[in-house]
Amino acid sequence: MPSINAISIDKLARLIGTPKCPVLIDVQTDEDFAADPRLIAGAVRRPWSQASEWAKEFTGRSVIVICQKGLKISQGVAAWLRHEGIPADSLEGGALAWAQAGLPMVPEAVLPPRDAQGRTVWVTRARPKVDRIACPWLIRRFVDPQAVFLFVAPSEVPTVAQRFGAAAFDIEGDDVFWSHRGEKCTFDTMVEEFGLATEPLLRLAAIVRGADTARPDLVPEASGLLAASLGLSRMYADDLEQLEAGMALYDAFYRWCRDATDETHNWPVRKPGA
Repeated sequence: MPSINAISIDKLARLIGTPKCPVLIDVQTDEDFAADPRLIAGAVRRPWSQASEWAKEFTGRSVIVICQKGLKISQGVAAWLRHEGIPADSLEGGALAWAQAGLPMVPEAVLPPRDAQGRTVWVTRARPKVDRIACPWLIRRFVDPQAVFLFVAPSEVPTVAQRFGAAAFDIEGDDVFWSHRGEKCTFDTMVEEFGLATEPLLRLAAIVRGADTARPDLVPEASGLLAASLGLSRMYADDLEQLEAGMALYDAFYRWCRDATDETHNWPVRKPGA
């Protein structure tokens, strides 16, 4: 019988990628995680045996705790978090059931090193337009909700990456991993490398690609994304403020890609003979 304080994989799958997604904490043992070193999209790793030490880090936020099978470890950690006043559930079936369902999982091997606060750090060119807002949105919604983004002068991106332990993205260079590949843009690269090639994200990737690579005819929505992106770049002089505003824009495009592609708006209705 499922625990009363548990969430199904179907319900969690609907929450991932949305602003309302709870914090996802992977507490698998090192041995269990080594058997399949991938994280459920957006999850962070924490040692289950030290829950009493890191629990307060998540005060004021809802949490889903994930172990390999959704049994004693995740249920125990979730109970400890509730003891600390943190709303917490465990994932039914754990990471194993999630993987068996073919749901998105991010290979740990592709993630940049984390800083002392457990965050991935990324650096790119200042004054973003399309790809450099789309990629941070993807990372924050599906990879690392606490990711840090540094926007600097184009010439300084490689050096800042080296000095500050950041991963450079969307810059030119044969040795740059997170960048354009052929006709595809950096967003495409991240969707592929992070194991996030779901139907909604592939649909969104086509929109981003069309807007970012001067191919608005690729899909009808690309022109709209380009117009909104250029508008945001004029509205905000601060790149981080623009990123925060862009998060809502991409949230809306993602939900359209996931839930609303068949919906039309037909008011006022054209009457026969009109």
